[in-house]
Amino acid sequence: MSDDHYPPQMIAMLEAVWGEGFLSPGGPDEVARVIGSHDLTGKSVLDIGCGAGGIDLALVRNHGAGHVCGLDVEDPVLTHARALVARAGLADRIGLVKAAPGPLPFPPETFDVVFSKDSIVHIPDKHALMAEVFRVLKPGGWFLASDWLIGTDSISPLMAEYVAAEGLDFGMATPARYLQAMAAAGFQDGQTTSRNAWYRVQAREELARLQGEAGDRAARVVGRAFVDQNIGIWSRMIPVLDSGEHCPTHLAARKPDRA
Repeated sequence: MSDDHYPPQMIAMLEAVWGEGFLSPGGPDEVARVIGSHDLTGKSVLDIGCGAGGIDLALVRNHGAGHVCGLDVEDPVLTHARALVARAGLADRIGLVKAAPGPLPFPPETFDVVFSKDSIVHIPDKHALMAEVFRVLKPGGWFLASDWLIGTDSISPLMAEYVAAEGLDFGMATPARYLQAMAAAGFQDGQTTSRNAWYRVQAREELARLQGEAGDRAARVVGRAFVDQNIGIWSRMIPVLDSGEHCPTHLAARKPDRA
């Protein structure tokens, strides 16, 4: 049996909620909000946890990235992403790499931007992560990401129930812990921006879609039981969003220019 967290059945389920190539909320619009005013035109971008490929297409198509290296640890998502990239005719600008968890498999000062969207939640050691991001960034480069954070270091029984329902290896950290990890790695201008208020609304819309036509459509592919299981997950997620314990957050930090 596969140990993949995102087998084809899960990819199909999440695409039904979030759109083709996306395994987290907001689609291209939320990618754009993570990038903000930063200009990616012609830049080399590392996407940590690239997932099913939609993010990397958006980085090139919508933001002009010169070359994107999408990195993931699972074969099913990379297979899916490669098919999307090939269909888009962008294989010359998007490379997709499988890597084992741990140090990033790149030399120092390789990328202008390191991007990640809602995937580094799976990496528990934020200090080691930020040290690696710092290492592979060029001087003056930016770390731009979103992640699923927690509001406090301790979690309630409701939050524990939600995480257990997800069945994923979540290593959720507080905004303070991320800022500490950024500073310890040597980053400047570290900042966190809560997206909790936005996702409280989005999650309710997603649940309604799962309970309606999108869920029916997904059920024809993945089975009604799997859709109902995910309806249960969303139903457990909304209360911990409302409490502020579950706090999707944008992250940004700059590697200093060379002295």
